[in-house]
Amino acid sequence: MASEIVIKDAGNGQPWLVMVHGMSQDHRVFSAQLETFKDQYRILLVDLPGHGLASGTGGPFGHVEMAAHVEHVITANGADNVCYWGTHTGATIGLYLAATSPGLISALILEGPLVPGANPPVVVGTIDRARATARASGVAAALDQWWRDSCWFEYMQAHPQACRAAEHLAMIKDFTGRPWLDDLSPQAIDNADELLSRIRIPALIYNGAADHGDFLAAAGHIRDLLGDAWMEVVSEAGGFPAWENPGATNRLAADFLGQPNPTSID
Repeated sequence: MASEIVIKDAGNGQPWLVMVHGMSQDHRVFSAQLETFKDQYRILLVDLPGHGLASGTGGPFGHVEMAAHVEHVITANGADNVCYWGTHTGATIGLYLAATSPGLISALILEGPLVPGANPPVVVGTIDRARATARASGVAAALDQWWRDSCWFEYMQAHPQACRAAEHLAMIKDFTGRPWLDDLSPQAIDNADELLSRIRIPALIYNGAADHGDFLAAAGHIRDLLGDAWMEVVSEAGGFPAWENPGATNRLAADFLGQPNPTSID
């Protein structure tokens, strides 16, 4: 089963930009970024195991296993030294790959990252509730609860028109919930802080101004571990600035990448 989409509008001589979504999403979460950057980069959109075009890929569904999946997709497409853009789980996986696979990634753009293998209580609790509901009442009920109760969707729900909330919810409704039904134990990650302190590539870390405090704290901690990462807060956004405020987020990313400021997506 296909597990990626390759966009080659920019031509084979252009650098690679890899984009990886978060839990319950798929490659469509980067639709505004695709339209803005497709003329400067070969864009590789990767669906995580159990999501989107990789919905048939089995577990375990931990950060180590999902990182291995993403690395396989990147290398299978002949890409290396890529710029990597991830959101939430995708951002956390990018950090792990940058630390454990030197040369694979040349720069990181990280939306709402967490330390690999160290989800804060708000994330653990929300995932545990989704898992329990999926097993007791079915995935559809778990997805309703996930959308309703997850703090990272609060800003989007409060600003439904500006943040395309209905479109985002439709994407979530397509999620299989397979990671919530899996019983396989993922590989643990030891000494994650020490791992991240090895990363010596340019990095942009950003969160929405209305993001949950646990994510803002995690971003600051990761910035300190990386040493000289560029950290920004995007106004008029919460958990997913690239979706909620793509104009501002795309301009921020373009500045980081040294590209002309885009004007096509606002």
